[in-house]
Amino acid sequence: MGTLFLAMPAWAQTGPAAPMPNKGDTAWMIVATLLVVMMAAPGLGLFYGGMVRAKNMLSILMQTLVVFCLLGVLWALYGYSIAFTEGNAFFGGLSKAFLAGITPDSTAATFSKGVVIPEFIYVSFQLTFAAITPALIVGGIAERAKFSAVLMFMVLWFTFSYLPIAHMVWYWAGPDAYTSAAAADKANASAGFLFQKGAIDFAGGTVVHINAGIAALVGAVMIGKRVGFGRESMAPHSLTMTMIGASLLWVGWFGFNVGSALEASGGATLAFVTTLLATCAATVSWTGVEWALKKKPSMLGAVSGAIAGLVVITPACGFVGPMGALVMGGVAGALCYWGVNGLKRLIGVDDSLDVFGVHCIGGIAGALLTGVFASPSLGGTGIYDYTANKVADYHIADQLIAQCWGVGTSLVWSAVVSIIAFKLVDLTIGLRVDADGEREGLDVSSHGETAYHP
Repeated sequence: MGTLFLAMPAWAQTGPAAPMPNKGDTAWMIVATLLVVMMAAPGLGLFYGGMVRAKNMLSILMQTLVVFCLLGVLWALYGYSIAFTEGNAFFGGLSKAFLAGITPDSTAATFSKGVVIPEFIYVSFQLTFAAITPALIVGGIAERAKFSAVLMFMVLWFTFSYLPIAHMVWYWAGPDAYTSAAAADKANASAGFLFQKGAIDFAGGTVVHINAGIAALVGAVMIGKRVGFGRESMAPHSLTMTMIGASLLWVGWFGFNVGSALEASGGATLAFVTTLLATCAATVSWTGVEWALKKKPSMLGAVSGAIAGLVVITPACGFVGPMGALVMGGVAGALCYWGVNGLKRLIGVDDSLDVFGVHCIGGIAGALLTGVFASPSLGGTGIYDYTANKVADYHIADQLIAQCWGVGTSLVWSAVVSIIAFKLVDLTIGLRVDADGEREGLDVSSHGETAYHP
């Protein structure tokens, strides 16, 4: 595919000859990282927590918080090294295990030649992605999974699904390695598998949303339906909490998407406006479809539309123009509405909080539509050729083939890892709480607490 502008390099350079980080870029990346932390605690916890029954509110808060923190620890021990050091096309090495060799003076590349950021903030920013992505899976198995089973599964899935897919999509040598055609060939040969295929993913459509979304579907199938599913009311206990959580996710998502530019630049402002517009369009789209079909637009539908818009624009935000973002958001609202209300009933799976219908379906749409609307002829940025130092010729059909590689690889890899990991957990410690504990509610049966007191 030539030398391409993709996403999130990890090439680090040290020593006196290394360029100095810009304080504005560093400050922005610190803020962006904090925004993504806010997405996990409290954003995701409140968003998910409001959608479960009151007796399971604290269990969801506990699962999302502890999963995030546990995987943050594993990221420092070995995750960063496996994802973002040179190894093979699927896994990095262990040269930076325990963050060995990284100091306050270490730097990581951005997307501009000669521009770097401190490596510690790059490590931290990527930690937030690696830790919140597995936490999304919690929504597929909510209200009946053992806490110990959730943690054991997350360690396995993080290690064997998230890390290799992140490496496949985002690991490359960085722009400064592209000094000639020969150097570019050498740099491309050391990159991740999907980078070599030419797949583009600005902030995680494949790595985050498809990856976690298909895992949630596998989990929902393997753990089985909740006790009373289809016979008892399982309506959200607090849409107020869900609205608050969704709003925190939206604000935090600007750190997620805009921070992925790695600089406080014009490219970052493009990611900002496309993230904003796609979310608005998807909220309007979902609300309009639901209003037309069900005669009453719902709060749950509106916030689900907002999340669908955020999901669909994630891989595209730095590549597509504002009008492309509006179209993508409009498509996501309608498509994910069908994923939650049509496809879910068709396959008959109890995906408790609609992770598959929103994240996986929206992520697939986003990854594919990125290939279309990144085209300069449709207002996109195209793909930068670092050897020629200009935007390369863009062919939508060729890019769609590359995007299909990203979608297909993420779906199959994550699904296989998820099946094996859930099965191992079930055979060793069991996936589900017992029926009595499930009826009582996981807050009391698993954690000895209650969210609300009469």
